[in-house]
Amino acid sequence: MAEKSSDVLSDFEKKALKERAAELKRQARNAGKREAGLKDLLDKVAEMPQPDRALAEKIHAIVSEHAPELDPKTWYSFPAYARDGKVMIFFQPAAKFEARYATLGFQDNTNLDDGTFWATSYAVTDITPAVEKQIIALVKKAIS
Repeated sequence: MAEKSSDVLSDFEKKALKERAAELKRQARNAGKREAGLKDLLDKVAEMPQPDRALAEKIHAIVSEHAPELDPKTWYSFPAYARDGKVMIFFQPAAKFEARYATLGFQDNTNLDDGTFWATSYAVTDITPAVEKQIIALVKKAIS
C-alpha cells in the first residue's frame, strides 16, 4: 500500500492543476483568436521575475520575427508557439521550478531531427548575439 503522503498533491501541484484548467478554459473560449493567445502569453511574461522576463521577451521577439506563422499561446503557463493548435516551441522560466536556468524547448512535431540523437531543449541564462543566432537557426529549422 502506498504511503499517504504520496497520494496527496502538494500545494504547488494543486496550484499548477488549477492554472492549467483555467488556461484550457480560456483557450477553448478564445479558440482561433490569435490576439487572445498573444495577450495570454504577454501577460505570463509580464508576471515573470527578472532575468526570466528579459529572456522570454527576447525569445518572443525572435520567434515572432522568424516564425510569424506560429500562433502565440500559453502551455502549462509557459509562453509557447503553436502550429495548427500543437505547441512546437516553448520557454520554461527558471523561477517556475526554482531551477538554475531557464529552458527553451522544442516539441517532437518540429524538424530538429539530426541522425539518431539530437537536443530538444536548451538551457539559457543569457541571450548574447551569438546565442541569438543559434536560437534563430533552431527556430527556422524547427518550423521548416
